[in-house]
Amino acid sequence: MPLAHFDGALAVVTGAGSGIGRAITLALAESGASVIAADIDLPAAERTVARAKSIGTGGTAYRVDVSDAAAMEAFAAEVKEAHRVPDIVVNNAGIAVAGSFLDTGLDDWHRVVDVNLWGVIHGSRLFGKQMRDRVQALPNKPDKPNFGGHIVNISSASAFAPWRVMPAYCTTKAAVLMLSECLRAELAGSRIGVTAVCPGFVSTDLVRNGSFADGGTGSPEKLKQRGQKAIQLRNYPPEKVAERVVDAIIKNKAVVPVNFEGHLLRALSRVSPATVRLLARIPAPQG
Repeated sequence: MPLAHFDGALAVVTGAGSGIGRAITLALAESGASVIAADIDLPAAERTVARAKSIGTGGTAYRVDVSDAAAMEAFAAEVKEAHRVPDIVVNNAGIAVAGSFLDTGLDDWHRVVDVNLWGVIHGSRLFGKQMRDRVQALPNKPDKPNFGGHIVNISSASAFAPWRVMPAYCTTKAAVLMLSECLRAELAGSRIGVTAVCPGFVSTDLVRNGSFADGGTGSPEKLKQRGQKAIQLRNYPPEKVAERVVDAIIKNKAVVPVNFEGHLLRALSRVSPATVRLLARIPAPQG
């Protein structure tokens, strides 16, 4: 069953210190949820909570590295002990690694897989189990069935389409999409919704904070500048992604493409896979 409103709900958001994570945290707080803002940058998470307190019931900031299994175990246990089992979990933390497959080193592969995929696995597994156990522990009334919770995993429009210059990023985001579909099927019987949200280009610091493999296409700093300029020209604010996330939770949607390129790439992946493969050959911008 979808969560129709957020008054009294407890929401956990990773990567909440900036960008899409901060926007989602604030949107949930404004809708009435108490928020747990988690980020590897604790001061950034604290700034998000300070803003949440100005528009809603507020919340608590935590420092956590989503790629660290032990840290995530401790974080999930702390949330349950200090607060309670969350009603909403948004696995948003992510990083970008650009560069051709052959130029992307093992260290870069480990970093992007650890954050983008394992971070989602940790959050989904730990909090998903808490939600399921809570449902099983409560008596279910036919006239008022228990709401188990909702998990949102932030994937990407890159999950629908390969691209030669971002194989690591595309691979992890496609894995997040499939993970979400599998988990949705498993948790449906416990009345726990799972949504994969797939944005296209969004005005965040993902590119600026990302890393670039040296494949002879120019210096990493120049590549970052070009990528950031493209993001700025697209000018799609993270607040619009947050609106789609809130709507997805309310309506219990399975997959939510966001903005024009998100919808376009999803449609092309279904009706014309050959076109998607041709687009994948486009090289990184030069000059």
